[in-house]
Order: sequence, then C-alpha cells, then structure tokens
Amino acid sequence: FFSLCGKAHQFLSSSPTRKMSDDIKAKIAEIEAEMNRTQKNKATNYHLGTLKAKIAKLKTELINGPGGKSSGTKNADRGFDVTKSGDTRIGLVGFPSVGKSTLLTTLTGTRSEAAAYEFTTLTCIPGTMKYKGARIQVLDLPGIIEGAADGKGRGRQVISTARTCNMILIVLDASKPVTHKKIIEQELFSFGIRINQKPPNVKFTKREAGGLNYQEIAHQTKGMSIDAARLILKEYKISCAEVILRDDITVDQFIDIIEGNRAYIPVLYVFNKIDSLTIEELDILDQMPNYVPISSQHKWNLEELLEEIWNQCNMLRIYTKPRGQMPDYDEPVIMHSERNPTIEEFCNRLHKDIINSFSHALVWGKSAKHQPQRCGKDHVLQDEDIVQLCKKV
Repeated sequence: FFSLCGKAHQFLSSSPTRKMSDDIKAKIAEIEAEMNRTQKNKATNYHLGTLKAKIAKLKTELINGPGGKSSGTKNADRGFDVTKSGDTRIGLVGFPSVGKSTLLTTLTGTRSEAAAYEFTTLTCIPGTMKYKGARIQVLDLPGIIEGAADGKGRGRQVISTARTCNMILIVLDASKPVTHKKIIEQELFSFGIRINQKPPNVKFTKREAGGLNYQEIAHQTKGMSIDAARLILKEYKISCAEVILRDDITVDQFIDIIEGNRAYIPVLYVFNKIDSLTIEELDILDQMPNYVPISSQHKWNLEELLEEIWNQCNMLRIYTKPRGQMPDYDEPVIMHSERNPTIEEFCNRLHKDIINSFSHALVWGKSAKHQPQRCGKDHVLQDEDIVQLCKKV
C-alpha cells in the first residue's frame, strides 16, 4: 500500500501540468527579482512596465492554463457549484477559524458547522437573509491560507467563487495580527480581483491594421505615455489598437485593461470577536476605512453590518402599484443604483414580455418632478420610487 502511495505521489509531482506550473512560478520569481534590482526613475519606467506586463501574462497563464481564458474550465479548481439566487450575492472570505460559519448562522439561520479546530468548513455553504425587502445570498467559503491563488488549500476554488459575488466580506479575527488583512488582499489581487476600485475610464480596442492610435484626454502623471503603451502592447503581441485614456492611470491599470478579466468588487472588512478587545484597541481599529467591528457569537453590531452591506451594494427598492390599489411595500423590486436603472430595466426585471406592451408609467417618489409623473421607458428611477405600469390599448 505504501509503495503504491509513493508511486502515486511521484507520478503527481512529475506530471507535465505540475512541472509547467513550477516553471512559470520560477519565471515570475526571476522577473520579480529583476524588478527589485532595477532603480525606479523616469529612465527605467518603460523597462519596469514591460516587466510588469510579462508578470501579468505569466500569472494569467498560471491561473487559466496555457490556452488562455477559456482553458481549464473543466478543471476541478474552477470554483464551487452554487446556484445564484436572491437580489445580491455576498461571499465570506477569511483565514480558518475566524468565525465565518458562526456569522452565516447568525445572519441567515442556515446551520454551518463551527468547531474549535481549523478547516471545519470544507465546501461552500449558501444561506439567504432578508433585509429591507431584499433577499441577500450569503456564501460561507472555506478558509484560505497564504498561497491560495497558487492553489494551496483549495484556494483557487474559494477565490473563483468569490469573483462571482457582488460584494466580499473579508472576515478577520480582531485578536489576530492585522497582517492577515494584507495577506488576503494580496491573494485576491493575484487572482484578478481589484478591491474597492472602479474600472478605469479607458477605451481599448484591437484593430486589424492602422498601427497604434493613442490619445490622452486626461493628463497622465502616473507613468503612462505612448512609449509605455507601445512597449506593453508589444509584450502582448498587439501592434494595431486604439487607446483613449480618459482617466489618469498607472501602468498596472493599463495592463488590467489589456487583460480584460479583472473583477472590480467592493470589499468590507469585518473584524469579528471584538469581545476579546479593549476600548483602546477598538479606537485603533476605528481608523481603518471600510470596516465594521462585530461579535457574531454575541450578536453585537450586526445592524450596522447589514446597513453597510446595503450601502456598499448600492441597492434600490422600487415598489409596484397596481391600478386602483395601494403600493406593495412588502415585496419591493431590488435594483442597483450604479447602473442608473431605468423603467425599461424595471419592466425586464418583472418579465421580459412586459416591455412589448408598455405604453407609459406613472412614477411617485424622488425621481418624479411632480406626483405622479408620466414617464417613458428611459426614465431613471431612485430609491423607494413607486411605479404603476400602463399597457398599450
């Protein structure tokens, strides 16, 4: 039996995929060492930009396989198979034994096994909670460890599932070092998740011919120029493209635009087990942005956590009103404000065929100039608007 296990281990360690992964990691380490040796000044900006592009390409190949974005989708590391439900999806990400399972049970009532030992949760456990009429799906993901983006401890599956969420709650043990926060941020960054950032306002289009058309609408002060863009595009074997920079961006952000597979997700830092801290320690934590202190075991400060989730997800409540009846305040239609939801999107949310027979809508609320206002399908709605749809005669 032991000889068979030894042979299996030898086979796995010498497999082509494993060897290829090790080769890529070695190349990344070599380029990072060269970057550390290179002095940072205006003369070396272009060289550093080229090195950053090489690292980004290698990391993408490490995650997706040599075939690119579509390869490796049948791999077991692609994520947990959890059906998306509700109006918003939230993922609980953190180290083992920080109280994620207890928090899921407290918020949703779904039982997730919690114990005093690490790695109690071995798969993704979903639960659903209701807040202000919205159904919010909460995913309790297994604890991740340092090196998760490279596949350690099922880390790729955890972070792949986190990419599908509208928001990530990074759950931290308040009694542990704050360096855990930096480690998790680095793991998410390595997997293409950009925390609390918005996509840069940059137009990037590949073309068949015509060379590089580069325009700067906004003045660039962070290292981008036509020479830097040309060198980075050359690394990606792109010779003809249109690049229009409407924001002041860094070289890293430009590489993210070219890669085209980055996820920009809001993140809230949840410091659990605050019952073990002193008032002075809580005052220190209070200087951190985007954080909420809680105790899931004692149910402390959960109302503030729910309010922060609501605000960060930019959710809107739109109430329906049948003709001649009172508005339905119990079951609002939940939409997201960053998309500037229109009446047409509201109709499609109810049923895709409603817009075909749509004539106009009567709107009461903040978005209406007078109560009610007769509106067309392009009218932008706001929180707690009341909408009555009228069909064509």
